[in-house]
Formats: sequence, C-alpha cells, structure tokens
Amino acid sequence: MKKSIFSSLGPGLLFVGAAIGVSHLVQSTRAGAEFGFGLFWALLLVHIFKYPFFQFGPRYAAATGETLLDGYKKLGKSVLGIYYVLNFATMFTIQAAVTIVTAGLASQLFGFTNNLVIWSTILMTISILFLLVGKYKLLDNLMKYIVIILTLSTIIAVSVALFSSKEAFDISQILPYGTVEITFLIAFLGWMPAPLDISIWHSIWSVEKSKNTFIKINPKDAIFDFNVGYISTLILAICFVLLGALVMYKSGETFSNKGSVFASQLITLYTKNLGDFSYIFIAIAAFTTMFSTTVTTLDASPRVMNRSSKLLFNKEFKFGYWFWIIFLFIGTLIILQFYLKNMGDLVEIATILSFLTAPFYAILNYVLITGKHTPKEHQPNIYLKILSIVGIIFLIGFSVWFLTSI
Repeated sequence: MKKSIFSSLGPGLLFVGAAIGVSHLVQSTRAGAEFGFGLFWALLLVHIFKYPFFQFGPRYAAATGETLLDGYKKLGKSVLGIYYVLNFATMFTIQAAVTIVTAGLASQLFGFTNNLVIWSTILMTISILFLLVGKYKLLDNLMKYIVIILTLSTIIAVSVALFSSKEAFDISQILPYGTVEITFLIAFLGWMPAPLDISIWHSIWSVEKSKNTFIKINPKDAIFDFNVGYISTLILAICFVLLGALVMYKSGETFSNKGSVFASQLITLYTKNLGDFSYIFIAIAAFTTMFSTTVTTLDASPRVMNRSSKLLFNKEFKFGYWFWIIFLFIGTLIILQFYLKNMGDLVEIATILSFLTAPFYAILNYVLITGKHTPKEHQPNIYLKILSIVGIIFLIGFSVWFLTSI
C-alpha cells in the first residue's frame, strides 16, 4: 500500500511546481511587505474555498480515466467552447507573467544580460528542448527535488527571520479599501494558490501519469497526492507572507515593478536573514522554482488547447501540441515587448483575469463531479458539497465586489 501511495505522487507535485511561482515568490511576499500579517484571513479563506474545485480535477481523472476537458464536452460542446476561448484569452498573459519573473531571476543569477526579453527567449527555448527530450516523465521526476530545495530554504529563512525579529507582532487583520488596495487583494486571491484552471492541467497530468506508469491510480491515492501538494502550497504561502512581513513591512522599502530589480530584492530577503554566503544557494532555489513554473505552464497550456481542439473538432492534430507551444512562445514574446518595463502591471492583469474567471471553472467542476458523468461512489461527500457551494458564493461575491469598487 505504501508503495502504491508513493508511486502515485507526481501530479500533485506538478501542481506545486505550477502554483509556487508568481503567487508565492511575488504576490505572497508583496502581501507581507505591504500589509504585514493583515491578509492572513484572505490567504486561509482562498485556500479553503478553492480546495474542492482543485481536488475535483484529480478526483474526476482517477474515477473516470478522463480529463476534465472530456467531462466539459459531456456537459455540452458549447461549455467546452467557452473554456477554449477563455483559455486562449488568458494563456499568453499567464505565460508572460511567469516567464518575466523567471527572466529577472536569471539576469541576477547569471548576469549575461539585463534584457528580460532576451532572457525570456532563452528560457522558453530551453523549456521547449526540455519538454522535447524529457517529456512528462522528466518533469515528474525533477519536480520532487525542486520542491524539496525551495521548501527547506524558505522554512530556514523564515525561521531565522522569526528568531532575529525584535518587533512585536501585530496580527490585526485588514480589509483593504480604495482601488489600489482592493485591486491588489483580488490579484493576490487570483493566483493563490494558483489559477483555478490548473485543476484541468492536474486532470491531464493524472491521466498522463497513468499512461506512463501503466498503473491505474485509484481516487484515494490521487486525492492523497493532491492533498500533499495542496498543503505544501499553503505552508509555503504562509512562509512567504511571513518573510515579507518580517523583513520589509514598515521598513520604507517597496518592491520594484522592474523584473531584474524585483528579483534582486527577493533574493536579498533571504540573504538578510541567512547571510551573504547563502546568496548563490537561494538564488538557484528561487530561479529553479520559477523555471519549473515556466516549464509546467509552457507544457500545460498547449496540452489543454490541443486536447480541446481534438474534442471540439473531432479531429486528431498530428503536431497540435507543438503547434500550440510555438504559438504560445511567439504570443508571450509579443506581450513581453509591451510590458517589459512594468512587470507589476503584467502580473496584476494576469492574476485579476484568473480570479474573474474562477467562478466559471468552480461551477463547471462542481456540476461535473456531482452529476451523472461521475460514478456515485467517487462523488464528494455532503461536507465537500457544502464547502463547494460556499466557495462558489465566495468567488462570485468577491468578483462582484471588485467590479463595483474600481
């Protein structure tokens, strides 16, 4: 049994690799730096209320052997068509936001050039080669080590910051007001712990895992794998908020919107606590984490577009996956040309779009997992159903609040 559970680990760690990127390194750290401990309520609530909808991805895949995209088609071709358009509209900004942060870290670590478009081109090219040679199996295996490195370095940095802090902790919670503060809150919630459409990616990775291992993963193991990944993202999100709060809150220093400057400030957060000797180790850990996110997003979006195209048009596209990768590569570089000097705006646009589309994915996943297309024995219990309904209300409520407040 232990062997079975261990062997099922993989898609959950890919979820961590996709999630622990901009949302944690950028948004969580900024939340701590600008609001101290004041947004812990938002961090915890969004993890609780998004949980069911993320979990339904691997649950459905394990129960049916299909991806959520196959399920969406069963709900109606128009439903899948809406997803197709939404994903097409958002995948370029998501990839651009992830890539520019990675490029900023690369420019600090390797110093070859400060031009982030050049770095983005190099990084995405390497990512494509990585996927061409290693495919899913290499991505699956490498993620275990990446997650361990970042987790250990982050926990150590936060521990040192906690012990060295002489300030009294103010744990008062804050409800932001004003356009700028509310916009940041929604952006923070949008990718915390990840965009909700990653539930679709997770279902695809789960099916891919079964194909590669020739082992049908049962729902219990799939949910265990997911829970390991999900709890990891929560712990690390708390750590990054703590790090930003302990080191930068009320210090008079704010994060830059320029990618390379932000990357330098982020690494300094660690070295302030661990010492200058840790610079290389921390820089590599942060870069590796963001690079893993770049690779996973560059893999996932083309996978879902290729699968969606096949389901919508009832046609197998021979090189569809690679067509979408090249298309995403070119579209991302075009967007980066416009937002090169303002990484903050790019991240904000991508994260807000993700939050506003979250209710759509939440409702679809709930309808699919509780309907006739999922075997009764694999459907969620009454408590998870109640949490789902409350979660949908939460996502819609905050979306309406944001749209009426700006």
